[in-house]
Amino acid sequence: MAVRSADTFRPEADRVAGLIREQIIDGIRPPGSRLVEREISEEMGVSRVPVRDALKMLIAEGLAVSRPFAGALVWQATERDIDDLIEVRSGLETLSFSLAARRATISDLAELSADLARERRAAQAGDVIGARHAAADFHATVTRISANQLLSELYRVTDGRMRWLLSQHDDLGAMLTEHESLFQAIADGDEKRAGKTAQRHVKASRKAAVAHLAALVAGSDRRESPEHV
Repeated sequence: MAVRSADTFRPEADRVAGLIREQIIDGIRPPGSRLVEREISEEMGVSRVPVRDALKMLIAEGLAVSRPFAGALVWQATERDIDDLIEVRSGLETLSFSLAARRATISDLAELSADLARERRAAQAGDVIGARHAAADFHATVTRISANQLLSELYRVTDGRMRWLLSQHDDLGAMLTEHESLFQAIADGDEKRAGKTAQRHVKASRKAAVAHLAALVAGSDRRESPEHV
């Protein structure tokens, strides 16, 4: 009988990690909820080995945490966590949008425009998750357009948490308007305007994330109050 190598389950673990990652970012698995190997393996129809490996990936990415006696839990961001993310994102995106304005080709702009069109359609249809996914793709396209390998590597390290940050936007129209301004700065080849617009966009993102967090905390407090028990 052939012996399977340790890498046999790697592709499956990647697939499982991708599904759980998307569920966390989309809010299907709420902050602080348990990630139970047995339950996930049954839900996804896989053995517990790839699930265990997937959870290790998500912990390494920062989207899950490991707690003694509790196992893996969905990351529960604090305002300080948001500020840390914003500080990093501000530096990365100011650079990536400026470089994109310098280096974007006609085909690059067409791809970016397609991301923006998908976001617009989703926002107009009230498709919150679809709009957020398109918004994240817009940012990913800008990173590719920047054509800086090291910058792309840094984004890959933080991609999950950056997409989570974008998923905290509740005002789809405001996010779309900001992305339209960013697109125009890139299309005009205006590096300075692209960088400054990116900085304003990041500040608005912090405000949206903190407001979203406050709403979640308030909702949790109401559920735990005696009158709701």
